[in-house]
Amino acid sequence: MSDLDDETDTSCGEEQIVSDWEVQKEWLESILSKYHDGRAVEVLKFNVSPGCTTSESVLSAITSVTGNYLLAPTTDPTDKPSDKRRLSIIIKQLPRDPFSRFFVTEGQFDLREIKFYTQVMPDLKEFNRRQLGPSPEEPIILPVPECYHAHYSPAGGTDDSPVPPESILVLDDLGASRFESVKFSEGLTLDQATVALDAIARIHAHSLSIKVVDGESLSERYPFLFQTAKATDSYQQLVERGLPQLAHFLESRPGLEAVLETLLVLRPRTKDIISALLAPEGPLALITHTDFWSNNLLFRDTRGSAECYILDWQMVTYSRPTNDVALLLVSSVPTELRRKYTESLLNTYWNKLNWTCSRLGLNIPKDLGYTREDLDKDYRKSQLLALLLCIGSVDVALGDPLTEQRLIDVLEDLYNDGVLTDEAVVATNVADP
Repeated sequence: MSDLDDETDTSCGEEQIVSDWEVQKEWLESILSKYHDGRAVEVLKFNVSPGCTTSESVLSAITSVTGNYLLAPTTDPTDKPSDKRRLSIIIKQLPRDPFSRFFVTEGQFDLREIKFYTQVMPDLKEFNRRQLGPSPEEPIILPVPECYHAHYSPAGGTDDSPVPPESILVLDDLGASRFESVKFSEGLTLDQATVALDAIARIHAHSLSIKVVDGESLSERYPFLFQTAKATDSYQQLVERGLPQLAHFLESRPGLEAVLETLLVLRPRTKDIISALLAPEGPLALITHTDFWSNNLLFRDTRGSAECYILDWQMVTYSRPTNDVALLLVSSVPTELRRKYTESLLNTYWNKLNWTCSRLGLNIPKDLGYTREDLDKDYRKSQLLALLLCIGSVDVALGDPLTEQRLIDVLEDLYNDGVLTDEAVVATNVADP
């Protein structure tokens, strides 16, 4: 795959930064033709609408395109004639407002997601085919939207004639395939939490297996992954913004004085804690989503079987897998379910991770010496990181009685469990190569 640091235009939500840019028939036919290996494409009709019902993202402006097109047959004389297909895509581009655009480009969130789709996903798919064969009896699906096209170019030009950055990512619109989001205020059902952990376990397993089976250093192979230092700075800024809001909220709720006092004691050390918990420690260090909560998930029920697909990979990181697991359970699972089924959900994740890795040629307990008990220890640590990330986005929870109570319950549970005062979580971690 070509290097995206300078420019990328490769087949595989935001809005075009050029104000008068609009989706054109010729452009659609060009990207669709590349996606279909150069076969001729004729777009019959299309409709463009702003926004996207499948997800919301402050890091992107999203445009939806629907319609249909004709795909020319291949050169094989036995091939069927032109194939009429549905067009349903989303176009992710840089935000319009200057502040958000600067935040995204400075942190390279757009570039990171483009590289995930154009470098990481093709590698995971190729490894899957190599280990399982081209037509396995029991395939392992990687639950990520299909990428049709990606383009990136950094800012350039001169002081007198600057050229703004440009970022375009075209993905399959899963919302058109009956995938639906969930209301954050309601949280995930037990079935949804189960299939979400099943989905992320498959992604985790592939990157871990590549690292071990191929002897690859993931941080060297994918240097664009959110680096610990940069990620720590970004998350710390969010925590510094969110903690005063949370403190003001907790002050109005009697009985939470001890929790608030503990959080204020932690405040001077949150940057060190975030850094320690983001650092890829131990044999299970792998590629994580790192923003794994309900708003970045889509679900579909087909014939009584639920599916989950994972969106928005701008924060993809080399870290410990329990960071994803903990963020989902802490942020997006209702209190009653979290308290009753955490152990069961951890078992779900552990079993799927092991099953997938074994299919890909890796035995985690035997080859890495990592056990189910080790997962519990890592999960305990990751809960604190998850809480800090939730504090950084606390405005999402405040203002709704359901999410406010869920946040209070999490704070009280972690306080009562000693997670907020566990000194082990700030121990210095050595990154696993």
